[in-house]
Amino acid sequence: MEVKTSLLDNMIGVGDMVLLEPLTEDSFIENLRNRFDHNEIYVSSCVLCHTHVFCLIVLTENFYPTYIGSVVISVNPYKSLPIFTPEKVEEYRNRNFYELSPHIYALADEAYRSLRDQDKDQCILITGESGAGKTEASKLVMSYVAAVCGKGQEVNKVKEQLLQSNPVLEAFGNAKTVRNDNSSRFGKYMDIEFDFKGDPLGGVISNYLLEKSRVVKQPRGERNFHVFYQLLSGASDDTLKKLKLDRDFSKYNYLSLDSAHVNGLDDAANFRTVRNAMQIVGFMEDEVQSVLELVAAVLKLGNIQFKPESRCNGYDESRVKDKNDLKEMCELLGIEQSVLERAFSYRTVEAKMEKVSTTLNVSQAYYARDALAKNLYSRLFSWLVTRINESIKAQTKARHKVMGVLDIYGFEIFEDNSFEQFIINYCNEKLQQIFIELTLREEQEEYIREDIEWTNIEYFNNAVICDLIENNQNGILAMLDEECLRPGTVTDITFLDKLNTVCAEHQHFESRLSKNSKFLTDHSLPHSCFRIQHYAGKVLYHVEGFMDKNNDLLYRDLSQAMYKANHSLIKQLFPEGNPAKVNLKRPPTAGFQFKASVGTLMRNLQTKNPNYIRCVKPNDKKAAHIFTESLVRHQVAYLGLMENVRVRRAGYAFRQSYEPCLERYKMLCKQTWPHWRGPAR
Repeated sequence: MEVKTSLLDNMIGVGDMVLLEPLTEDSFIENLRNRFDHNEIYVSSCVLCHTHVFCLIVLTENFYPTYIGSVVISVNPYKSLPIFTPEKVEEYRNRNFYELSPHIYALADEAYRSLRDQDKDQCILITGESGAGKTEASKLVMSYVAAVCGKGQEVNKVKEQLLQSNPVLEAFGNAKTVRNDNSSRFGKYMDIEFDFKGDPLGGVISNYLLEKSRVVKQPRGERNFHVFYQLLSGASDDTLKKLKLDRDFSKYNYLSLDSAHVNGLDDAANFRTVRNAMQIVGFMEDEVQSVLELVAAVLKLGNIQFKPESRCNGYDESRVKDKNDLKEMCELLGIEQSVLERAFSYRTVEAKMEKVSTTLNVSQAYYARDALAKNLYSRLFSWLVTRINESIKAQTKARHKVMGVLDIYGFEIFEDNSFEQFIINYCNEKLQQIFIELTLREEQEEYIREDIEWTNIEYFNNAVICDLIENNQNGILAMLDEECLRPGTVTDITFLDKLNTVCAEHQHFESRLSKNSKFLTDHSLPHSCFRIQHYAGKVLYHVEGFMDKNNDLLYRDLSQAMYKANHSLIKQLFPEGNPAKVNLKRPPTAGFQFKASVGTLMRNLQTKNPNYIRCVKPNDKKAAHIFTESLVRHQVAYLGLMENVRVRRAGYAFRQSYEPCLERYKMLCKQTWPHWRGPAR
């Protein structure tokens, strides 16, 4: 106890939550507030030692971490702090996890050394609410690992390419939202590959569900993806002239104007950073030009307007109003103008040996235009990820040590929550499930298996919510797919009717018609909604657009028009437009694809030793010096931090299986060195 007292004497609050006395939710919150108010960052604790490192961090630009046993808490100060310098990197390099004050570098160092010295593949899971600083955390982890691993011309080139992939993906995949000025609107998982010495060989990036609806429409107070504003602000006059663009944001229908300029974001400087990063990653100049042409084409698409033209049979047919933007877009992409114009007026449906052509009215033409813009941009984004992977992948076939870094969209509750928020929150439920499995359920089950006296610590297991969403028979995603595939008149409302029938008695589902509905007493809520009690709170989802977004259909005429483009990149992006390879099979839905990719991700994560960065934010104003107790208390509760501390306090500080222990210490004994033939125990 003397060691413990001396550690606590000279610090603000308690650096290790396991040592907090008394342990209550109030004392927990007060300790976070105390450290936050004093800018006191980290106090080390040598009392406890765990082989598994879990980290809870809150940050945006910088952060105040606090450990929970082998977990770190950090509250986002929304201001810069001098704690990420090269000197700090050297301070944490090769140091014991509890030897120094809590820091994200301590977590990164522990994970890297476990990978290098013990051959344990690692993953660092960065989770938390939207705006809590997950993207910044992932960059800090990568920059630290890059700084402490080997050097040399080839190694330095690999490190630089891995780091420079970030600004490229942020430009094309991030946007300003009401919660966060640099919000990731896609999920990113990067496996960094190392050789036996711990030197980086390369990496592989996986991307998940780009929020492509943002391309054509943004909520009030939000922006489109950064790259549009960066291009118009930072490109040279000559480049803009070649792309047939104007610097004035107001000239483009796809760019919302109320938040076009963001304090603290220099779009022009960021454009130069992105251009430089693309060069370092390995993009050729003609590839960069092709990418910019596609970005310009999306802006031009948004300006194409339609008008009705009456036909003799009484139907209205869509016609392009002013053809200038269409003409310029076609010139950029090398498409014959009449081909694309026809695709906006007619739709061809093929069934077996028969082709039927129908005219599009004005609303259908706008739907087709927006569908093309979303597909063009999202396919470009996927191509960018593939192209980056070609440059950064390991060149050797030998077995690699792997460290995965997961930076995925945070849990979201907006005023208007649609299909995107539903999918994002489902992904967060799955990540929470992994955290529960490893830190609460398996931890306690291990003590029971070992016949250690143990009082069970209760916690909320969110498996019931995951099952509500992903169950193959009657999960919400399965029912959505059923409606999308069912012939006849199906709408978002028929989908909601189905939910009301199947999920009526589920304790985490509510709608106006469900048995346990709270809606019945609140008639101000619209009929076209359902509500889910997620682990992080209740979210009201508007079903309007669910089926369209899940179907994610692009008229075949548009795919074929794109394939005819005299532009090498466009041809690659629309292979289904090749008339020689017409596939009448319906493509998988967006929900089906996302569920499958999340399943693959979870299996990947479960093969690695997990390290957690759990991000929490102190306020909703994105402002320094404000600590909103109710907001922090809510996050502490739903993240299960109190339960995690209780398990750590009640459990054993150190555990190790026999095999690695023998391998590490066998040289100390004549009987075991150099070979021990008996059982490790």
